[in-house]
Amino acid sequence: QVQLVESGGGLVQVGGSLRLSCAASRSIFRYKDMGWFRQAPGKQRELVAGISRGGFTDYTDSVKGRFTISRDNAKNTVYLQMNSLKPEDTAVYYCNARVPIGSWGQGTQVTVSS
Repeated sequence: QVQLVESGGGLVQVGGSLRLSCAASRSIFRYKDMGWFRQAPGKQRELVAGISRGGFTDYTDSVKGRFTISRDNAKNTVYLQMNSLKPEDTAVYYCNARVPIGSWGQGTQVTVSS
């Protein structure tokens, strides 16, 4: 069974930082490349950052240089460090396998105020 629990969101001012965490069930984390996704109101969910099992990372252009994805294989946890936040980063953030499987978690709300 796939379980994904995101946390760490909140309200932050422009230029601020947040660190998101995602605890994933071993069944998904151990064997999958992982990703952070976001969905803003009225928009489709998009992949923001991905990380392979070996630690290779990739990012959508809008967050390059500001966001950093990492994973702790011992804890089945993936992180997203978000710096220099902008209002357009406001969204609900989710984690899943980079090619999503199973049900989505509840997500964590990130709101960036100007």
